[in-house]
Amino acid sequence: MIDYILFTLLAVLPLVFYLRNPYVFYDLSYAITAIKIAMKLNKFKKNKPFYSILDCFLDKVRRQPNKKFLIFEESSYTYSQADKESNKVARALSTHAHLKEGDTVALFLGNEPLFVWGWLALAKLGCTASLLNCNIRSKSLLHCFSCCEAKVLVAGADLRAAVEEVLPTLKQQGIRVFLLGEDCGVDGIKSLSDKIQQASDEPLSPQLRASIHLKSPALYIYTSGTTGLPKAAVVNHERLWMAAFLQSIAGVRSDDIIYIYLPLYHSAGFLMGLCGAIEKGITIALRRKFSASHFWNDCRKYNVTVIQYIGEIMRYLCNTPKRDNDKDHKVRVALGNGIRSDTWADFLQRFGNIRICECYGATEGNVGFVNYAGKVGAIGKEHFLHKMSCPYALIRYDTEKEEPVKDSRGFCIEVPRGETGLLVAKIGVKSPFIGYAKNQQQTEKKKLKDVFVKGDLYFNSGDLLRIDDEGFVFFQDRIGDTFRWKGENVATTEVADHLLMVDCVEEANVYGVKVPGHEGRIGMAALTLKENMDFDGSAAYKHVKHYLPSYARPRFIRIQNSLELTGTFKQMKLKLGEEGFDPAVVRDPLFYLEDNNGYVPMTQEIFNGIAEGRSRL
Repeated sequence: MIDYILFTLLAVLPLVFYLRNPYVFYDLSYAITAIKIAMKLNKFKKNKPFYSILDCFLDKVRRQPNKKFLIFEESSYTYSQADKESNKVARALSTHAHLKEGDTVALFLGNEPLFVWGWLALAKLGCTASLLNCNIRSKSLLHCFSCCEAKVLVAGADLRAAVEEVLPTLKQQGIRVFLLGEDCGVDGIKSLSDKIQQASDEPLSPQLRASIHLKSPALYIYTSGTTGLPKAAVVNHERLWMAAFLQSIAGVRSDDIIYIYLPLYHSAGFLMGLCGAIEKGITIALRRKFSASHFWNDCRKYNVTVIQYIGEIMRYLCNTPKRDNDKDHKVRVALGNGIRSDTWADFLQRFGNIRICECYGATEGNVGFVNYAGKVGAIGKEHFLHKMSCPYALIRYDTEKEEPVKDSRGFCIEVPRGETGLLVAKIGVKSPFIGYAKNQQQTEKKKLKDVFVKGDLYFNSGDLLRIDDEGFVFFQDRIGDTFRWKGENVATTEVADHLLMVDCVEEANVYGVKVPGHEGRIGMAALTLKENMDFDGSAAYKHVKHYLPSYARPRFIRIQNSLELTGTFKQMKLKLGEEGFDPAVVRDPLFYLEDNNGYVPMTQEIFNGIAEGRSRL
């Protein structure tokens, strides 16, 4: 009888847990995966010599030499072939660029196999790769190159013009410049392609990277942060491993094929995509850039089972014409961030039962979340194991004063469940914040001191989040001088600095505005003009087109007699952002950046076309 009662209790217990918490099995699965990852990482820490993601790749080469590693357009490379190709690049760079362990090399190229071979080659030489955004030009390019103290620049053949523009400065600094193409006959630029072809593909000695350890810098990835020019976030080998393990949390298997079209110079494509694929030993289908019209055909062609995304991508896919074969594919996992609730639901309904694993985190941050339970709209879910390793809190924030709210003792106030607060994460041994290369000022700006007790130190995420009663985390807004558009962070100060270089502009206030049906915020600028001068839309367009990537160019311009300031003399952004670009609401002169035509006067017809989704932004 007692045995029967015990058996019944054991049988009923899971049901009781489920009724109290319908996500208990997801929580349990996450806990098991997290413990496995922690044990794995702990093992790597104790390994002598250090076991890096490169060593993981070389292990895969030994175990599965003939398995496809990379598919690109009509070519494919096995793990063994990829190893040999990168050996050749490493030997060419070692001989002609005279690289040694600890040197930094800037990679300036788009998504192509040579990007991957170049990074593997640098890792084999014990060098740190600086991943330059291939959209940046001129001042931004020089800044990004110099702030990580790179000695060598390796550029794609298609970026020759961008390199030539800054070549005089690079030559003055004694930088060695290599182009991945034929000899271009320009003094100061050497061809690397012929040197790679002539190099041996024999393995390189591990002694070349013998001093590398878990805390050594592995990469520099650029983020626009809060102000000014892009900043080089330092990604050490530990962070690289942690990002690579995200595929395990998302449920990626060793027999999967992942489709990577997001830029490899960003965290999502490189860390979560490429490094995650190496950790799992899977096949990568690589594309130069996203194409909504080719997306599903590529997935069918390459038998893709895992895709990456940013929120805008999912919306673009949902906006393509419906087809009878929309659910005819093998994709079962989508890993990414920034998808809106309505787009999430539309995507699943149209393209089938795909597990969407939404993530949240910053390249330089010490905190992140994963929505492992698949709750529509959430960027993550709280878990006690996660909070133990990385203590964080949501604190009350005054959006008008742009500062945390303090209590009578001068400490921050944690918001209750259901309320929106600023995400801060404790900086400690288990959750360090490394910061930005050669930018101590901006590194310090991301730190909050004396948050809950005297002497404590927290990372300021700059994001307003909300956590509901079930522990699901929801993104609410971004604060400060940055906004996100087309999956890219845009620093308002950098854009404003460029607008101030236009002759007619006296002052510039740049901010992001929401657009119906779009993720993030698009760029807008409130300008005051110099005395007796009119707005020169043509000059402004030529300048931003030359100096700023497309996603950072202000799409709307508002001309004001004087810029509005807060009580502490900061430029007013919140109110302007809320007023937006509707000519029926804004009485100031408005201009719209029309593709190829420059800035034209904003009309109600243009606004209606944008609001109703007829005009593409």
